[in-house]
Amino acid sequence: ILGNNEKIVYGDGYITDYIGKYKYYISSKSFFQVNTTQAEVLYNTLKEKLELTGKEVLFDLYSGVGSIGIFLSDDVEKVYGIEIEEQAVKMANMNTKINNVENAEYIAGSVENKIVEFKNRNIHPDVIVVDPPRKGLDLESIEYILKFNAKKIGYVSCSPATFARDLKLLSQYYDIGDVTPVDMFPHSEHVECVSVLH
Repeated sequence: ILGNNEKIVYGDGYITDYIGKYKYYISSKSFFQVNTTQAEVLYNTLKEKLELTGKEVLFDLYSGVGSIGIFLSDDVEKVYGIEIEEQAVKMANMNTKINNVENAEYIAGSVENKIVEFKNRNIHPDVIVVDPPRKGLDLESIEYILKFNAKKIGYVSCSPATFARDLKLLSQYYDIGDVTPVDMFPHSEHVECVSVLH
């Protein structure tokens, strides 16, 4: 969308924003919720639905700058984030440092490839959180996610259409909880949806 080349004209090459008590560095190629007030509502809704105990290993897929994983880090034992955009991973690891989050690790690569790597490292998630782009999850990702047999999947979606499509596939193996819409863009048709699958 933005092209292959960037040139920093002024400043550090990133901006700073907050969601709740957490501070985030965000580079130009990194995804971040622009309505941070509602992002806090969105992430708190996810947190409430997940009912975390503090003992879970959480996989944060399509993790961006780490906004969801870092937001949930106080409530789990370990966070592993996977994101294909290397600049976003760099920001995510910076964000763990500036927020003194010591139980999160962010790795660059495709979800499909890294899920295999984690399986080979014998790291198994109790909880998987996905916040994919508008196109939703691809079939290969769904297959790998199902192979992990996580107790819970937290799904955050910006497209009700692909969300419904993916839930239909996941519902063959998981019970779908209620779906909560969160209005991120008032006066537009766009909503984020949150559900937790058991």
